[in-house]
Amino acid sequence: MKRIEGQVRGIGKMIDDDKYCIDILTQVSAATAALHAVSINLLEEHIAHCVVDAASSGDDEEARKKVEEASAAISRLIKS
Repeated sequence: MKRIEGQVRGIGKMIDDDKYCIDILTQVSAATAALHAVSINLLEEHIAHCVVDAASSGDDEEARKKVEEASAAISRLIKS
């Protein structure tokens, strides 16, 4: 996350310094890809732990809720 934070600060500086638009867009794309990777990792962790734990707990309602949360997160990622 610190690297992404640095990338975003760098983009702001590039804008302030009136750098070439395509170069700025390249950096925006890199930051977006890095955030996407973080999102995928968090989703994998949620499924591996929260969803699996809820499913193995025997609480069908909790398991359903966790699967719905994961599905909604996947939907948001696909739209972004």
